[in-house]
Amino acid sequence: MRVNTHLWSAIGVLATTNVLAHRIRPRASAAVAAGQVAALAVIARADGLTAAELGLGRDRVAAGARQGAGAAATVVAGYAIALAFPAARATVPGSGRPWPQVAVRALVVIPLTTVLPEEFAFRGVLTALLGRRFDTRRVRIVTAGLFGLWHVLPGLGGAGAANDAVHTVVGTGARAAVVRVGGTVLVTTAGGLLLGELRRRSGSLLAPVLVHWAINGVGELVAARPGGGHRRPGRSSVARLSPPWP
Repeated sequence: MRVNTHLWSAIGVLATTNVLAHRIRPRASAAVAAGQVAALAVIARADGLTAAELGLGRDRVAAGARQGAGAAATVVAGYAIALAFPAARATVPGSGRPWPQVAVRALVVIPLTTVLPEEFAFRGVLTALLGRRFDTRRVRIVTAGLFGLWHVLPGLGGAGAANDAVHTVVGTGARAAVVRVGGTVLVTTAGGLLLGELRRRSGSLLAPVLVHWAINGVGELVAARPGGGHRRPGRSSVARLSPPWP
């Protein structure tokens, strides 16, 4: 019963902070992210979770860095290959914003407000809480599913480089919104499975952190390049904090 209480408390914290960040206080995303991490840390401590269970054991840092760096390099290579094709470049409009601003977002804002809070939540606390009750396979499926649902509100918001790219392909309107949100949930659920497997194999939270940053941080750099594809009038191409995952 104790584990169930803490598990549902963690899910409640995530649901609350998701609504706060994307509907009630979108401009206070840093404060919301900090509150989320603090609340989850309290839950983890109350449940007696160890550093190893959370993926924070010092003895697994090297393995996490090695496996995470390799997977992150694959992500970067994927971006480079995609940008070699004009059709792919055309779907992601370049913002042409000043590079110092882009660098701060990619190297500071995205890691602190998106990557670290989400990885601590999903591949850290939730994985550890579920791991005390279920087998590894079920833990990965449940955490990945919750990670996908976590991205429903960002997808509905319709902002960000990924959503702009989808708008270019599917257009606007209610049907396009369903396609956009459904696609976002499917992609992020699949991503959650991959990140969860990295966490399992490395035993460290560092591996999924590196890959998550490669997807979002390098995605920010790609979206901010000058001379990108066609931008839809009246919209910023990177209005949210976490391209290409909302």
